[in-house]
Amino acid sequence: MCLAIPGKIKSIDYQYDGLVRMARVNFGGILKEASLDMVPNAKVGDYVLVHVGVAISIVNEEEAEKTFAYLREIGDLDELTESSQIDRYH
Repeated sequence: MCLAIPGKIKSIDYQYDGLVRMARVNFGGILKEASLDMVPNAKVGDYVLVHVGVAISIVNEEEAEKTFAYLREIGDLDELTESSQIDRYH
C-alpha cells in the first residue's frame, strides 16, 4: 500500500521549458522532488501531501508534524531513504 506523505516545500523550479512545476520537498530531513501540477497554488513554505511523486493537496503544518511523528514511531520514514520512486521525474 502506498501512502501520501506530507512534506514542506523548500524550493520550486520549472522544467521542460517551463511546462512542469517541480518542488524540492523536505520529508522530515529527507529531500525529494515532487510535481506541483495538482496544487497550482502551492508555494515555498507550504506543506503538501505527496503520493508517488505528485503533490496532491496542501495541508497545515500541525497535521504534517503529527503524521511525521507517527511515521517515525512506526519506522516508515526509512522507506523514503530506500526508495527512489519520488526522487526525480524527467
